[in-house]
Amino acid sequence: MTTSDPLHETIGFDDFLKVELRVGRIVDAQVFKEARKPAYVLQIDFGTELGRRKSSAQITALYQPSELIGRQVVAVLNFPSKQIGPMRSECLVTGFHNAHGEVALCVPDREVPLGTRLL
Repeated sequence: MTTSDPLHETIGFDDFLKVELRVGRIVDAQVFKEARKPAYVLQIDFGTELGRRKSSAQITALYQPSELIGRQVVAVLNFPSKQIGPMRSECLVTGFHNAHGEVALCVPDREVPLGTRLL
């Protein structure tokens, strides 16, 4: 890593393994009317072992609720839950900002079993 490298601090593989990045399927998406910034409340199914979890996602610029249903996404499952307005977010859906600052979801490029861990 050079001094001009935009990466943050280097971590060990054991640190990476602490983050539970898992695949889930969006089963419901509703406008989060009470959110300060435009967002959706997502219900995500992570399979029989991990169950369903809720998340707030600021992805309204690129996605409509109806097109999110059935999509697989990658989420962090082992962060503590977080109160966001009247809802409790139980996982963090991952994504990338595009050139306009809009969030594009991080998704597997092929169908994988629900709950599969990213390694």
